[in-house]
Amino acid sequence: MVSRRAVLAAWILGAACPGATAVAAQDYPTKPITLIVPWTAGGSTDITMRAMAEVAAKHLGQPIVIDNRAGGGGTVGPATMAATAKPDGYTLSQIPVTVFRLPLMQKTSWDAQKDFTYIIHLTGYTFGIIAKGDGPFKTFGDMIAFAKANPGKVTYGTPGAGTSLHIGMETIAARQGVKFTHVPFKGNAETNAAVLGGHTMVAADSSGWKPLVQAGQLRLLAVWTADRLKDFPDVPTLRDLGMPYVFDSPFGIAGPKGMDPKIVAKIHDAFKKALDDPGVQATLTKYDMVVNYKNSADYAKAIDENIAAERQIIEQLGLARASN
Repeated sequence: MVSRRAVLAAWILGAACPGATAVAAQDYPTKPITLIVPWTAGGSTDITMRAMAEVAAKHLGQPIVIDNRAGGGGTVGPATMAATAKPDGYTLSQIPVTVFRLPLMQKTSWDAQKDFTYIIHLTGYTFGIIAKGDGPFKTFGDMIAFAKANPGKVTYGTPGAGTSLHIGMETIAARQGVKFTHVPFKGNAETNAAVLGGHTMVAADSSGWKPLVQAGQLRLLAVWTADRLKDFPDVPTLRDLGMPYVFDSPFGIAGPKGMDPKIVAKIHDAFKKALDDPGVQATLTKYDMVVNYKNSADYAKAIDENIAAERQIIEQLGLARASN
């Protein structure tokens, strides 16, 4: 009976003191924050997110610990957070567009429109197709010519099924009238190694390949940006090659659903300051990643538009799940 009374008293006190939650939000953060990076360590996402987290942590007054949880084309980390983390601001995740796309392709444990609190939209990737530096493909045309003569024999690595790289390569294949064979990996470090080791003929990935291309170990066949890259002016864009495509796969940060708006605002402001930091901008520039800022409200609104656009692409490629 005493236990029941104690529980009832605690409930009444909480109901009578709605300011308790406000106080918690005001004090946030009081301990380290975990930021899930759903890719392998050492890739462009990992490096740039670490740079942002270091600056944001200074503004928040608590460390931000990076937790690499690769797999599922960048969806394992966000899905785990959505399913298990408390909405208290101490578990966050980078959110790749695969989170919006994969539910259109297969049954998933999360709903992109309901299971996340979108905090801030940050930037996007520079993508490109790489081949081994001393390999047979000297140009994009060489790869396509081989693919036409040898259907299905061009193997390409990406960070996973359903990623923008996977969808992009299948879109290119359809446009060129060829068939590629997809080999999924967990991130940039693995796709680079696969090409260097001859395990795949090419790879499509974000600009973690840049130092290896500059060193001559890898060759950049094409980039997926709107314009040619300053550091690789001789490498054609897909548009240069006659295809009307630009793929940049923008991303941001989210937490579990139901986060306190005041905590969301604190995290947003800290990462916005990080995004404006000269050191962070230098890191983004190093990997040819362009700032693509959206505040919390605009980021959330963009999700519906993103999902609608992804649905159209997935259906055109014949990759949509039956229920869609």
